[in-house]
Formats: sequence, C-alpha cells, structure tokens
Amino acid sequence: MSARGLFVTGTDTGVGKTRVAVALIHALRAHGLRVAAMKPVSAGSAVGELNEDVAALVQAANADVDVRDVNPYAFAEPVAPHIAAKSLGVRIDLEVIAEAYARLAAVADVVVVEGAGGWRVPLNEHEDMADLALRLGLPVVLVVGLRLGCLNHALLTAESIALRRVPWAGWVGNHIEPAMQLAAENLVALHTRLPGPCLGVQGFLEREGLVVNMPQWLTLPHWLVS
Repeated sequence: MSARGLFVTGTDTGVGKTRVAVALIHALRAHGLRVAAMKPVSAGSAVGELNEDVAALVQAANADVDVRDVNPYAFAEPVAPHIAAKSLGVRIDLEVIAEAYARLAAVADVVVVEGAGGWRVPLNEHEDMADLALRLGLPVVLVVGLRLGCLNHALLTAESIALRRVPWAGWVGNHIEPAMQLAAENLVALHTRLPGPCLGVQGFLEREGLVVNMPQWLTLPHWLVS
C-alpha cells in the first residue's frame, strides 16, 4: 500500500471523530497533498443516501475515488455494525475493506480512515475495529470526547492500542460538553497520562455539522507532511 495514512478512532461514539477526520483532511490538503477519506463501516442512513459522516468525508477529500471504496459497508440501522450486518445476513470482511483501502491508497498521497463507534466495536463474530486498524497497518489518532468520564475512557483505550501493538500517532481533545466542570484540569491529566503527542484541542462547536476548513488548532504529525 503506497499511501501514508491515519486511523481515526474515539473513546466512544459521538465524540467528534468525523469532525477531527475532516479537519485532518483539510490540513493535509493545505500542504498540497491528494487526500482520500474512508469510512469502512457506517450505520445510520436513509436508503439510497450517503451516511452523514461519509458525505462529510467525501466532501472534504480531494482524491478522485469510488464512493464504494470510501464506504464498503453501509447499513441503514444506527446500531452496532456487527448487529446491523447480521440482521441482513451480511458478514463484515476485513479483507474486503483492505482491498478497498488499497485502491484508495493507489491514487492518494494520504488516506484518512475513520472508524465506527469506539476502538473495540465488534465487526463480526471474532474481529473488531482494533483488528481493522492492525490489518491496515495505520497509526491511530485517538479522539477524546471531553466530558465527565473521559479520563478513564481515554486511558483504557490508549492501553488497549498499546497492547495490540498498533502504531500511535497522537490524540485530539474535542470539547463536546460545554458545561464540563474543570475541563482544563482534565486536559492536564490527559497530557500527563496519554502517550502523546497531543495534536490539538478542538473547541466546542455549537452548530451541528459546522466544519472549520483551515483548523488552526490542529498540528499534523511531521512524518505525514515531511
């Protein structure tokens, strides 16, 4: 696989993975790179329409690719992927995803892959999102949703990433709870305890779907743009 890439995962569902993935794409494009996006598995879309996260990724990216490679598995029901797949008699196959990724990597400088849900979300009877990141061989960007409980979720996820020997690219804090008490103190704890580096902290975005095209808060890993 020729392209460089990142695997964006989160401490939970709804922590802002898509917003961070889109920000990464825009930052990479600002360096003159051809960027492809991928959401291997999506759940929650009307029949015949793109999943909302997939649409945002496609709009942000600039590589000419087939949307079927961007999102190989799309399910209408907004439930855990393996449950949605089983209800339709489908098995999510990591090799199918890897082949789609290879086609994206062949026409892009960088591929930004966004996982579904959190780090250990099951994909089939034996494999989960962590297995997919390992299969693709991509460094992980962990999105930490800043709210009560985020320290435990972030540290457990980082520990699991290390145990699986998946490369670590860094983490991003995302303010998803504007009334969170002692948010600054929680960020200090994350800086102290997570492996680092911190690629940035995104402020709370009140309007749903708002995307900052040129994210000033984000620092790209140097090996992606050197």
